Amino acid sequence: MKEKNLLLAYLSLFSSLGTILCCALPSALVFIGMGATFAGLIGVFPQIVWLSENKILIFTISGILIFANYLLIFTQKKLSCPTDPVLAKACTRSRTWSLTVLIFSTLMWMVGFFFAFLATTYLN
Repeated sequence: MKEKNLLLAYLSLFSSLGTILCCALPSALVFIGMGATFAGLIGVFPQIVWLSENKILIFTISGILIFANYLLIFTQKKLSCPTDPVLAKACTRSRTWSLTVLIFSTLMWMVGFFFAFLATTYLN
């Protein structure tokens, strides 16, 4: 069960990274005056355009993964770790690592969401 939890944590992290690449990075580069750098980045990685065109799908999938990760972590929070000291330490470390990845994923998703959907409304 812990492996599934850690896998979901990594999936939510990488899907949140996709939201950053599609929306937050381009906006941030243009905002600080590096539009030419962004144009060069699109020339090297044209997939960024696809991510931007499908941002609703990207945010929906990543949001579902992050929410599922929250459910897994907080439903397993009440489960006890093994009594063996080595396994108990590994269990505690795994829970801490999963929660850290989840919080980081959530913050990345929120930044991406702001730049994808809210920044155009508030910054105009």
